Amino acid sequence: FPEMVSNPKLELVQGTLNVVMKQNVTLSCLSEPGSPPVRYTLFKHNQQVSAINRSDLSPALFTLTISSARDVGEYKCKAEYNNSSGGKYSNSFNFTLLEPISKPVLSSPTSQAKKGQNVTLSCFSENGSLPITYLFFKGTQNISPQQTMQKRKAAVIFLFINSLSDFGPYKCKANNSFPNITKYSNSFNFTLAEERSHSQPLIISLGLILLLLIIGLALAIPFFLIPLYKASE
Repeated sequence: FPEMVSNPKLELVQGTLNVVMKQNVTLSCLSEPGSPPVRYTLFKHNQQVSAINRSDLSPALFTLTISSARDVGEYKCKAEYNNSSGGKYSNSFNFTLLEPISKPVLSSPTSQAKKGQNVTLSCFSENGSLPITYLFFKGTQNISPQQTMQKRKAAVIFLFINSLSDFGPYKCKANNSFPNITKYSNSFNFTLAEERSHSQPLIISLGLILLLLIIGLALAIPFFLIPLYKASE
């Protein structure tokens, strides 16, 4: 009876599971023990990618070039004797494509503030593979612990405007697992909100009263002039 082929072992011998565009990776597939010749077939999501026949006990080496998002996902290999049915499958490897971070946008629901006011700042990168780590600065000084977002949403900090120096400038930076890429946001400054004078409502009220008096006087004048005119006839 022929020796049964064993479940092959799939190993990554070149590259990493987190890949960037145009990166080469090499997978090794070997079934031990097994009697050659053995046919090794590499699959991605159950679709055949490549096949190699081995007449000795050396592993089959599959070299892949990650050229698009379609090239990432789950890979596994199958070992079978030539001209036989069945076969055994290996463990799987799942590649993840790393996308560089985009320039983050720093914003606030309000652009104006005054002393004694609480405000918020949010930092958000629209593109880039997750997770994304954000850090906030005032000038060159770090003003918050780093926030690592596992979902595509903004990092937010809360600030208290206590003095003129708290109006800015503020910046944030973002980075992810893509190597050697860090992006900084635009600069953001709060502007001082004009405080309405306490006397302003009083002035407006007095102006309205004066206007109503003038209108009332203008309407009353004809009632005084008409009797006088009739009396003089």
